[in-house]
Amino acid sequence: MQSIPLLNLSVVFLPTLALLMIMRRWRLAAGSGFYANARMLVQLLLVGYVLTFVFETDDWLVIIAIVVLMIGAAAAIALRSSNSKGIGNYTVLCFAIGVPGALMLILVTQFVLQMERWFEPRFVIPIAGMIFANSMNSVALSAERCDSEVAHGVGFLEARRAALEAALIPQINSLLAVGLVALPGMMTGQILSGVDPLVAARYQIMVMWMLFGSGGLSAVAYLSLSSKKAHPA
Repeated sequence: MQSIPLLNLSVVFLPTLALLMIMRRWRLAAGSGFYANARMLVQLLLVGYVLTFVFETDDWLVIIAIVVLMIGAAAAIALRSSNSKGIGNYTVLCFAIGVPGALMLILVTQFVLQMERWFEPRFVIPIAGMIFANSMNSVALSAERCDSEVAHGVGFLEARRAALEAALIPQINSLLAVGLVALPGMMTGQILSGVDPLVAARYQIMVMWMLFGSGGLSAVAYLSLSSKKAHPA
């Protein structure tokens, strides 16, 4: 694939700039939007340099450390959506995101893909990123919805059901829309790089099941553990 010149890349920022200006005019959190975009830019540029090193490593401990760091960061971000900010809830989030996600990562990398090394960085790191980011969003949605329902006087079991339903809405919408409304990122990238569309479709099917399963099970794990905290008996 051809490299994108920085000047050309900056063109796609113009609609974002327009949106930020509208947010400011409408007295929304334009500062947060600008900060999020700036942080995204810095993080992706830095990770590009880091991955250049990581993809060449022969040390499996480096890969494990990166996966653990991903889980910890995802839990910290998801914690922002919960009313409970303590270390106990952070631990629950780490477990809910990490355990189903790690099991899915093992399933995909060790039993679906054929890798030369079990810790092949070019496979493990991007797939882990997709899994844990998706699980983070699912858990954050379920936490926010569950807290909101309980705050409005809804019983916990009903709040849990509503929270899981809300967390699965983006997942189910993605399954319904794929191939009809949009070609997902992995499939689009592979097609642009010259991969046979049928091969790209198989990879995308793997990704869709991977994200639906890990995201949904992470939300279930979080809500189940929250249920035990709310009803310790």
